[in-house]
Amino acid sequence: MLQRIAHLEEEMLKRLSAVTSLESLDRWRIEVLGKKSELVKIQRSIGQLPREDRPRVGDRSNRARVTLEKAFEKRKGELEKRRIDPILRERLDVTLPGWPVRLGRLHPSTQVLREIQSIYSEMGFQVFDGPEIETDTYNFELLNMPENHPARDMWDTLYISKTLLLRTHTSPGQIRAMRAFCPEPIRVILPGKCYRYEAITARSEVMFHQVEGLAVGRGITMADLKGVLIEFCKKMFGLERKVRFRCSHFPFTEPSVEVDIDCLVCEGSGCSVCKNTGWVEILGAGMVHPKVLENGGYDPETFSGFAFGMGPERIFMLKHGIDDIRLFFRNDLRFLWQFG
Repeated sequence: MLQRIAHLEEEMLKRLSAVTSLESLDRWRIEVLGKKSELVKIQRSIGQLPREDRPRVGDRSNRARVTLEKAFEKRKGELEKRRIDPILRERLDVTLPGWPVRLGRLHPSTQVLREIQSIYSEMGFQVFDGPEIETDTYNFELLNMPENHPARDMWDTLYISKTLLLRTHTSPGQIRAMRAFCPEPIRVILPGKCYRYEAITARSEVMFHQVEGLAVGRGITMADLKGVLIEFCKKMFGLERKVRFRCSHFPFTEPSVEVDIDCLVCEGSGCSVCKNTGWVEILGAGMVHPKVLENGGYDPETFSGFAFGMGPERIFMLKHGIDDIRLFFRNDLRFLWQFG
């Protein structure tokens, strides 16, 4: 029986080396390793052998099966490679130029931030950066919102520790800019990221951008603020845009206003975008509160100033008819490739 197994193994390996196609290889597998193969018949008959011969015959038949299975897998790999190589040689020309690489584009938020900066730079404003991790002092107290002030509820704050937080607005940069330039007159804008613990919806995000503006000097009035903002609206949205100012309240400005433009969608006739009012809000502003000027190092009896804040994503949404702010932060290339 042992000689029979050895002869069978040798014969089947010799026949395997002569196999030249995957189809004939499959027929070899069925004949040699299938349920009706001679090797299987030998293994099934082991129980009929004398007890002392069974272990040796069983071990030898198992080793023969393992050898044949490994030889089958090796031959299969060789035949598959032999079949694929001509296809590759026929279809692959390594001398051809590669596929063009699609160039990246500026993110819509970056685009609108640069446009805003360009408009204000023409009016003499320079960029001033502030930290995203702020102290409670700069974020609230120096902006006329002491501890337990009810106005703090306007911002859902993400605290890192008792005194540190992720800034809820770019307004803390007002104090930092004033203290950096005092006693000189200043005109700065402060673009950057802000963070609030809010529900993520089509109109609100946990992280978003703001652009703060600040001008401090002698004799600055509300007329200067209106002139700067009207000029910005005309350059950003078009000369035909109408602009209106509404009374509002912010703790760090007095008086305070909100600025609207006539709806870009319905041209002021009323639609769902403007809630049928014909107007859409684009920013908040006001004259810098005397207490804030004083905290920045300026004498409010001598100096005055104005400040404003806007959301770049909201401005971009209005210009391009986008109704969901979440699109800016989903990294969906189908959205991003539309702008560039």
